[in-house]
Amino acid sequence: MNYAQHVLTHLRKDLRLEWRTKDSINGMLFFALLVVVVLAMAFDPASYPTMTRQISGGLLCVAVLFAAMTALNQSWARETHNNVLDAHRLSAAPASALFVGKALANFLFVMAVEIVLAPIFTVFYNLHPLGQTWKLLFILPLGTWALVVNGTFFAALSLRSRNRETLLPLVLLPISMPALLAMIQASTAVLTGEFEPTLWIKVLVAYVIVFTTACVLLFQTILSAD
Repeated sequence: MNYAQHVLTHLRKDLRLEWRTKDSINGMLFFALLVVVVLAMAFDPASYPTMTRQISGGLLCVAVLFAAMTALNQSWARETHNNVLDAHRLSAAPASALFVGKALANFLFVMAVEIVLAPIFTVFYNLHPLGQTWKLLFILPLGTWALVVNGTFFAALSLRSRNRETLLPLVLLPISMPALLAMIQASTAVLTGEFEPTLWIKVLVAYVIVFTTACVLLFQTILSAD
């Protein structure tokens, strides 16, 4: 098997497990919808259309970030059952293939929630983007991957910790702040049409390249650590 086949094997395994249990999708979707509904009830978006456009990008990104924590915390917990993680250590397959497959699975889970959440978010907040809406097709996947690739890495890093559910947000949020800021600013630029999101998209691309490379290269050390 080549590297791509190893990645696809891990990806298919995670997708099959999620299809059977739907633990991550249900948890993320419930949390994200709860955030959207509660924040929409806190003020009347129709009465303040300008303010709604200015804050909606941040609200959407924050909802996605905290909802993704559910999937990230559960993604590696499955590998601890029946000593599956020990079997991965003994396998001849590249350790990074396991990480890439797991990150791609988490990315697909979060993107599925975003696809469901986007029209609901648009209706609840009465959004009419003034910028080029098609740019969101680049901004949201890039921002989501930036959060997911770091989240998958640090979830594996905190796997042996007794308080891994608490440790993951404490480590992930500070290091993901540049990506989160760029995602919010780029989304706000599209929604308000007040400035171009090009600079922030470039920041997201640079962040994704740097941290994806670092996580892939360092995952072997994480997997082999006692």
